[in-house]
Amino acid sequence: MTSDVKTPDGAFVWTWLPNETEPVVAGRITAEGERYIFNYGASYLARKDAIPLYEPELPLRRGRIEPPTNMEMASCIRDGSPDAWGRRVIINRLVGPKAADTGADNLNELTYLLESGSDRIGALDFQLSATDYVPREKSQASYQELLEAADRVEKGLPLTPVLDQAINHGTSIGGARPKALIDDDDRKLIAKFSSSKDLYSVVKAEFIAMRLAAMAGLNVAPVDVFETAGKEVLLIERFDRTKGKTGWQRRALVSALTMLELDELEARYASYEELAELIRHRFTDPKDTLKELYGRICFNVLCGNTDDHARNHAAFWHGKMLTLTPAYDICPQGRSGNEATQAMLIKGENRMSTLATCLTAAPDFHLNEAEALAIMEAQITTIADNWAAICGEAALTDVDKKLFAGRQFLNPFCVEGLDPKHKALIKTFDDARGRIVG
Repeated sequence: MTSDVKTPDGAFVWTWLPNETEPVVAGRITAEGERYIFNYGASYLARKDAIPLYEPELPLRRGRIEPPTNMEMASCIRDGSPDAWGRRVIINRLVGPKAADTGADNLNELTYLLESGSDRIGALDFQLSATDYVPREKSQASYQELLEAADRVEKGLPLTPVLDQAINHGTSIGGARPKALIDDDDRKLIAKFSSSKDLYSVVKAEFIAMRLAAMAGLNVAPVDVFETAGKEVLLIERFDRTKGKTGWQRRALVSALTMLELDELEARYASYEELAELIRHRFTDPKDTLKELYGRICFNVLCGNTDDHARNHAAFWHGKMLTLTPAYDICPQGRSGNEATQAMLIKGENRMSTLATCLTAAPDFHLNEAEALAIMEAQITTIADNWAAICGEAALTDVDKKLFAGRQFLNPFCVEGLDPKHKALIKTFDDARGRIVG
């Protein structure tokens, strides 16, 4: 740890209110030992249009608001902090490339909030000043420059000032993979890069899954994929930004981990069953939202996305109610065998990646068995009908196509445990699997 890295003891939390293009200071977060205390500012509480950063966690009131007893920091604020990739870039810059995979123990959570890019997911940002909002500088670098920067960080090599500025813009985005933020005229995009550690085309696998999910009728963030400098880049259109007449508006959102009131270390307890209960009481359009989320669970099982942890689900926060965001991070995972489990519990303590497990959960989503089976059959058929076209669109190699077909997508474990009365679903699955395996 270098001696010139100062650990901050506080930061001002700025937020974009609904339909506004300029941020206002909402309050201050302060480190007290291992915990972080939040206070709303008097000026924010006096605003007629003020909304809580998230309820019930940070209700609009004066005085200290301590995080829940199971957390060090309010989870809705932690949602705005970088994850593995962003932290690695920050450590590389502040501590040195040799420490990118180790230590950096003196960098507290406030360091990551203040050192990460200002264009973070959601409607929050963090500043040292309560009066002057100064966004961290960003550079509109080329894809080749961004790829070079990401590659150097992965290899633990130092960055030039230009490359550091380019890659730092994306440090506030969650996840473990190399990525950056891109401004493209009337769109804002997240760019995900292939990694030197990839054993197969992870980027193209996510593109295929996201495109097929959209074709199956799910609400999914638009994606595109291309190659440059010999590497693959996945572009995901951001749904937390809206371009108004006077500029860009930011949409507040919170993760399912926050909604379920769980800490990072408790993520394994996150449950779709409990999330469905929250949807029934706290979401707009609960009936349609329940059906949408159920469809996403089924599709994750069918495409082999077992990384469906609670930070990979989110909802827009309007100040009183929640609205499910489009799906993102639908990324089939590497699989050596057949048996697999989802990151979130599906029904009770069961997280097995099977359609049988999904069927047991259908009543929690206000679906009867016939409705649940119809969703599954439609998704299976959609995957098979569009498999060749989407693989062609992705320019997928024959090697990766053989790896994905029938292993990540439509793995035989999907129909394990189904009752004989579901023979029609099993036949649909087997036929579809045969079509994509070839």
